[in-house]
Amino acid sequence: MKSFDIKTKIFFGDNALDRLSEIPYKRVLVITDPFIAKGPMISMITNPLKKAGIEFDIFFDVVPDAPVEKIIVGVKKFLEYQPEAIVAVGGGSAIDSSKSIREFSLKISHYADVGLIAIPTTSGTGSEVTSFAVVNDTQAQIKYPLVAESLTPDEAILDAELVKSVPPSITADTGMDVLTHAMEAYVSTNHNEFSAALSEKAVEICGVFLLRAYLDGNDTHARQKMHVASCLAGLSFNSASLGLNHGMAHQLGAQFHIPHGRANAMLLPHIIEFNTGINMGSRSQKEYHPCVKRYSTLAHILGLSSYNKVMSVRSLVNWIEFMLKEMKIPTRISEIGTITVDEYMSKVSVMADAALADGCTPTNPREVTKEDVMKIYQQLW
Repeated sequence: MKSFDIKTKIFFGDNALDRLSEIPYKRVLVITDPFIAKGPMISMITNPLKKAGIEFDIFFDVVPDAPVEKIIVGVKKFLEYQPEAIVAVGGGSAIDSSKSIREFSLKISHYADVGLIAIPTTSGTGSEVTSFAVVNDTQAQIKYPLVAESLTPDEAILDAELVKSVPPSITADTGMDVLTHAMEAYVSTNHNEFSAALSEKAVEICGVFLLRAYLDGNDTHARQKMHVASCLAGLSFNSASLGLNHGMAHQLGAQFHIPHGRANAMLLPHIIEFNTGINMGSRSQKEYHPCVKRYSTLAHILGLSSYNKVMSVRSLVNWIEFMLKEMKIPTRISEIGTITVDEYMSKVSVMADAALADGCTPTNPREVTKEDVMKIYQQLW
């Protein structure tokens, strides 16, 4: 028996941030990063709180990749301030940090429950509606995906005004993260009709609006659409989980600090070829892996009509590679320029072990061995 539910209430569209003046809490802790806390954007959060007479404090010791040591600092702040709710403002790191801070604080305190309101400032992770959080053990250089229903935010506020200032490079990285979430959830061994419908819509939106949002950050319509697509993809993978793409991307982030969305984007063509068994030299076959049909459907949604399944998959890979080049995302690790071949290759075996142990990998549509993972990492160089 399967089940599907959406725990998070979602507020979106024009003036969505007005919801902050209506929340049923009198004392909240805003968790964000220093850039937001010290810039003009923070007033978009604090003004509605002030208007409603809601008491608040701001914790902004958040850094990329949610390291464990910063989460511990956040737990101390939480226990000192004793809020009724957390308002998480930022990208995936701020929201994941907030989830973890609330989770650990509740386990060591007497509180029965504390609300969590997630307000994303990038259109990428979908963390505002998921039961996942990724924390980074900087000592061991491993990223750990946490999965628990209690991590899911109670509310999400999607306001495109918060993403207008996101620079093109981050728009590209986060947008490709959305696409990867949707595609991985769609072919996951745990996919279902509900997750599939959400993935299909997210992919459709990415096909039309991602490049528009990248080319013109002030294209409000494109920004709104990508913000919704991020949430749809989050809802999809929250139900269906992900796959090898994320399992491998987490290790590239932990070892070499490659931004998560960029790591996903660079891996995506290689993972599709691995999962389908279709590459540039492939010809028509009598039988295909079941995921080939699903990837072909995604190609069709993107308008990449082809006369057979091999061509459909090749068209999909070519389109993704086209998007990477248009948005100036490196297609190879060697193009990044800050990592030597010896540094990279020396970590391939360690990364392969960690990718196989990653919580996202088990639902990959094709079974994978360490040798398979090492080969993909090597191809990525």
